[in-house]
Amino acid sequence: MTGGHGQLTTEDLGAVAGEAYGRRLRSAQRLTGGTRKGVYRLTLDDGTTGIGYVWNDDENYWPAAVDADRSSFFADDTGIDHFVAAHREFTEAGVRVPGIVLLDRSRRLVPGEVAVVEDVRGGSLERLAGRDPDRAGAVLRRLGAAVRAMHGRTRNHAGRPGNGTLSPDQADQADQPVEQVVLDRALRQLAVVASRVDRIAEVRDRLADTLRERCAVLAPRTRFGLIHGELGPDHVLVDDHDEPVLIDVEGTSYLDIEWEHAFLELRFGEGYRHLAVGGLDVGRLRFYRLALHLSLVEGPLRLLDGPFPDRAGMLAIVEHNIGRTLAQLD
Repeated sequence: MTGGHGQLTTEDLGAVAGEAYGRRLRSAQRLTGGTRKGVYRLTLDDGTTGIGYVWNDDENYWPAAVDADRSSFFADDTGIDHFVAAHREFTEAGVRVPGIVLLDRSRRLVPGEVAVVEDVRGGSLERLAGRDPDRAGAVLRRLGAAVRAMHGRTRNHAGRPGNGTLSPDQADQADQPVEQVVLDRALRQLAVVASRVDRIAEVRDRLADTLRERCAVLAPRTRFGLIHGELGPDHVLVDDHDEPVLIDVEGTSYLDIEWEHAFLELRFGEGYRHLAVGGLDVGRLRFYRLALHLSLVEGPLRLLDGPFPDRAGMLAIVEHNIGRTLAQLD
């Protein structure tokens, strides 16, 4: 390895290309954006391309949390097994994800777990929206159908797909209502954020009370939908047929779909109308919006404690969500 934070070279990834395609690797380009895994475009000697995902400690920019989340649907753990389980769920729901070419857990090809997937070359929905809003609108409408298909796939307990054996902490939390798990997490994150952001510290007690009040009126649920967890326009690629293709799926879980919709509202803005669904619990949305904004302050601040390169972008997320958090008190 040479270069930045755990960056692999063309030489390092040659064996991956050979195993996946039986061809020689001409070049490997590390793509921007990944925080928990390395993402590389692999260009073969015949000009075809694929995408390599590499999971190892060197590719993970996240420092450990002071008070690590141990829930089965918010934990920071990542890796090939989460990717495979999520990929299967989306495929069975009829939602497009990049096709898998290779899965390797052996760590013999590179130091880490590796997946090679189809290279969807149409770029992100985020970039398409800036370049061709009309075309992006058509993709958004198709994404709306995909979101409804995801959320229509349900089961009677919350958590990550493929969770066979839960840790003792996760087993304890599995017996708690989801909204209580979210409340406990939000209060922990509020404590961390208040220790670092004076504007939040000044209203910490009001925010804590608001979280508790919004949680207290919610009745526990026994049915949960499949959610992506970070479904923004940067996590949607566009294929040659203008179909949306979901990436960065390792945070997928079964959860209240209001959690996803709070995030979709935030990330898609005006475009959210194409993704909106009826029948959402307004009280849950109010509670999850506040919990989500706190999460989007605490998480990026923690990421900035490490060597993550796009510091300006993360600081912008922090600042935006501080404002959104404080606005919840108006």
